[in-house]
Amino acid sequence: MGIHEDTGAVVGAPGRSLWEEEPAGRRRMPDPVRESAVRAVLIVAVTLTGASIAFFLMLTGSWLALPMGLCAIAGTVVATWGVLDVLITRQMWNQRYGVVSVPSSTARDRRRERRRARREARPEPGGGPARIPRGAEAAGVRPARWQSPGADHGYPAGSGR
Repeated sequence: MGIHEDTGAVVGAPGRSLWEEEPAGRRRMPDPVRESAVRAVLIVAVTLTGASIAFFLMLTGSWLALPMGLCAIAGTVVATWGVLDVLITRQMWNQRYGVVSVPSSTARDRRRERRRARREARPEPGGGPARIPRGAEAAGVRPARWQSPGADHGYPAGSGR
């Protein structure tokens, strides 16, 4: 064995350095999922510790067995909530940000074809009417599809509903 330098390399001996980066096998969890997982692990650890203490107190016949047993039951409920929180947070993250798009997806090809057809059907710029009507043209072009709440005759206006 040689003497180590500050860089981690061994002086006088060929070979690997002391610190070598290795590629991670899996991607890092998103921050909210990691936070809920750490929270769940801590809650489960405290609950298991309390349950084991309650078990040993029960074996010795101590008066602390009852309060610790009740705390262990409450801790089990909280730990279950913590684990469910991890699962729900992970699912929520996947639904919001985890859209996986496979290159061979048929949906992507269909979308591309629809976009191409819309682009070809679109009139040349400057040759057709404006996309958003302005001024007098915009007034009354389309009637509203829904009735305003004041137009609902099922309840009187001041009934509080």
